[in-house]
Amino acid sequence: MMAALKAEEQNHLQLMEREEMDGEDDLFEAIEKLINQGINAGDVKKLQDAGIYTCNGLMMFTKKHLTGIKGLSEAKVDKICEAAEKIVNYGYITGSDALLKRKSVIRITTGSQALDELLGGGIETSAITEAFGEFRSGKTQLAHTLCVSTQLPTQMHGGNGKVAYIDTEGTFRPDRIVPIAERFGMDPGAVLDNIIYARAYTYEHQYNLLLGLAAKMSEEPYRLLIVDSVIALFRVDFTGRGELAERQQKLAQMLSRLIKIAEEFNVAVYMTNQVIADPGGGMFISDPKKPAGGHVLAHAATIRLMFRKGKGEQRVCKVFDAPNLPEAEHVFQITSGGIADAKD
Repeated sequence: MMAALKAEEQNHLQLMEREEMDGEDDLFEAIEKLINQGINAGDVKKLQDAGIYTCNGLMMFTKKHLTGIKGLSEAKVDKICEAAEKIVNYGYITGSDALLKRKSVIRITTGSQALDELLGGGIETSAITEAFGEFRSGKTQLAHTLCVSTQLPTQMHGGNGKVAYIDTEGTFRPDRIVPIAERFGMDPGAVLDNIIYARAYTYEHQYNLLLGLAAKMSEEPYRLLIVDSVIALFRVDFTGRGELAERQQKLAQMLSRLIKIAEEFNVAVYMTNQVIADPGGGMFISDPKKPAGGHVLAHAATIRLMFRKGKGEQRVCKVFDAPNLPEAEHVFQITSGGIADAKD
């Protein structure tokens, strides 16, 4: 009965049309608005071809980057930036205004009430949540559960939006989505149709997939971007200490792009990370491990979660680092219907 009621409610509310979404247009200003400020339509098209679809996104790029776009001179870039500044306020705002802006942040349920409480309500939009841990610690299982829970209406602690999934390790399983959707009383076919998926094979391919997302996110209501995992291809494409500096620089550029997507489109970014052995971890730690990616990755992630195995299908999630959450941990369970509360 409950499942049927949920399904009915879901069908009624699932992914409202763009024009019906209150306040959605306030999140970003379309790049086409530059035309009203006297910018040539051809130059606006060049910006779109470079993956810039909003005035908010434009303000996140340096003038050096913009002059690198074919056909845009320094004079044109200055004029474009001047026009964008008239449309978007990128100056100081008061703390009260910042608090008001935070009200647009949506918290998406993980499927486990205990885990949601640990995260202050769920996975945040406009932020990067990183989950690191060994294999089989539940990182990808949470990604699959979020693919479904993001599509729930906001009244049911969902994001009422679509999902983009970039897979670098070949671990996405659409058949895994079906039982999770059924658990939440949703139509599995409709849920799968609202997920766009791409398999990345090189770090360059991974970055280009991110550039192509701006066009989709400016047209449709996306609420979640999953990158599983963020570091895998960098560890393959760059080897040895000689290439470490270049690897970290390229990784920083990709993470910068993820931060911009999160803030520009009010999207939750959930990325998984691998762990490496930490010889300097100390003799008192039985199994010293630390997240891969170094300081570059540590500073980019808003919220860092450490996953580890528990008894049987139980897993433990610990808040490793977060600006607004206390350091704590909770046990959750992996079920056929995705992430759920642990049974005693």
